[in-house]
Amino acid sequence: QVQLVESGGGLVQAGGSLRLSCAASGRAFSTYNMGWFRQAPGKEREFVAAIIWSGGLTYYTDSVKGRFTISRDNAKNTVYLQMNNLKPEDSAVYLCAADRFRVGSLIRWDTYNDWGQGTQVTVSS
Repeated sequence: QVQLVESGGGLVQAGGSLRLSCAASGRAFSTYNMGWFRQAPGKEREFVAAIIWSGGLTYYTDSVKGRFTISRDNAKNTVYLQMNNLKPEDSAVYLCAADRFRVGSLIRWDTYNDWGQGTQVTVSS
């Protein structure tokens, strides 16, 4: 099991930026695919972005393409989500997730084995 701890959320005005971080425990981080999801009150968990174990491929949901960037630093066991030009509809709890077995679709929440507790992002208009 991997422990994941997110940080970097907060309150920001529309058009602003935030950088989320997710620190992972253990020595095998560099073998995991990683994803970011978000969940707003009363809504289902939504895929935001994912990055494969090597950092060589990334995936984004259409609504964040061109605004969000996922990256990772395997030496620091950390994955990041840079969020620019934030909109009120981006407000949600953002969760980091680890796919240890690398056998499923990275846009599906049930592919992931371990989840962080989440960090709140609130974008005011």
